[in-house]
Amino acid sequence: MSLPRIAVDAMGGDEGVRVMVSGAALARRRHEQFKFLLVGDEKRIKHALDDHPNMREASEILHCDDVVGGDERPTQALRRAKTTSMGLAIDAVKRGDAGAAVSSGNTGALMAMSKLALRTMPGIDRPALAALLPTLGEHDMIMLDLGANTECDARNLVQFAIMGAAYSRIVTQQAEPRVRLLNIGTEDIKGTDALQDAAAQLRAATGLAMQFEGFVEADKISRGDVDVVVTDGFSGNIALKAVEGAARFVGDLLKRSFMSSLRSKIGFLISRPATDLLRTHLDPNNHNGAVFLGLNGVVVKSHGSANAAGVANAVAVTARLLEDNLTQRISAGLAELGEERLRETHSSGAGK
Repeated sequence: MSLPRIAVDAMGGDEGVRVMVSGAALARRRHEQFKFLLVGDEKRIKHALDDHPNMREASEILHCDDVVGGDERPTQALRRAKTTSMGLAIDAVKRGDAGAAVSSGNTGALMAMSKLALRTMPGIDRPALAALLPTLGEHDMIMLDLGANTECDARNLVQFAIMGAAYSRIVTQQAEPRVRLLNIGTEDIKGTDALQDAAAQLRAATGLAMQFEGFVEADKISRGDVDVVVTDGFSGNIALKAVEGAARFVGDLLKRSFMSSLRSKIGFLISRPATDLLRTHLDPNNHNGAVFLGLNGVVVKSHGSANAAGVANAVAVTARLLEDNLTQRISAGLAELGEERLRETHSSGAGK
């Protein structure tokens, strides 16, 4: 199947060109239909391509030697949107030269540039950052927003739920993903006014392709009994960092325990298959690829510290969203919500 090519910000991330090109090459070895627009320093990209002959005929290079710094303010980066590798990758999506963009660069700058260039979809007030997180269930869980919007009202949360459910239907193949709002308790009386209002709207919207199941607490989000967790960007970012920190803590604690004595080292050798499975499950590279949902185009954020395998996963996520028409699915959910509200308004008016 032919897919639109993917614009890769080859200069973003901790290691830049080498890892970004290696990751794209690894993704193409798994999926030969992938094609790329590699944006960055042409000399360095060509040098990296020497190690990946499978990428030559599948790639075009757009030269650019200006890079958005990791600690650069979004407002500063916006002024150089037309000269930086990140800005030009996003602009390629806007112009139709690429179907989607992938970057491992500055998250704030990527969001600001994407929102300015691509604009939000009709019916979406704010884009949200969504990512896949591992669970004990059969599928990964989607969580949003993870930092794009620190303050959200009920309308934003309802829109996030629709976008998250559309994304979940693509990655889990479930017709009606289970959706919950992150809260300090599962009781209906718990939470802010925004959470209460959003829950009421989602319960009333019977036509949406999701199962809204109320609230979920942070310690339950990885159990496997929820597919989409919706929250504001402030709480979501804190929850994400806590989950990532807990995963590192468990890994480091196991390593320290196994190295504490000869008996522990022997125990490690015996249990190595289980610990390798745990390491694979908790490795963020295996769940890499956060998506800016709600834009008129697909933009995926890869971890700045991602290795080649992590970048390949981000590319694979990007291609899947293109293949399964993410933006159209979100539009369909918004249209259904709009029709539901029209029916409620009509019924309310008829009863007067």
